[in-house]
Amino acid sequence: MNSRFASLLLLGALGMVLAPAEAAAPVYMLTIKAQGFQPQELSIPADTQVQLIISNQDDLPAEFESDDLSREIVVPAHGQVKVYIGPLDPGRYRFFNDFHPSSEGWVVVAAGK
Repeated sequence: MNSRFASLLLLGALGMVLAPAEAAAPVYMLTIKAQGFQPQELSIPADTQVQLIISNQDDLPAEFESDDLSREIVVPAHGQVKVYIGPLDPGRYRFFNDFHPSSEGWVVVAAGK
């Protein structure tokens, strides 16, 4: 194998290894405390898949549910879950704690610049 071909193979292999790290979804945190969401309004970029880590600080389980986002997941007491959302168009997307429906929040997606 000539050195030019070996160099191209090495660059290609490095590209495959590095590409997933560059393509990782941005991470956003959402906390459930006293059965409510903090922050109550979460801003994320348009047209981008994001990872949402939902942490429940309460002694009771909670449920992150959203008809707008087509998501429903139980968050155990003192536990956390990861949810991927998006890519989304600009707008406001409601979510709520199905075990305490008056606790709600919004994912806000702003139009790109």
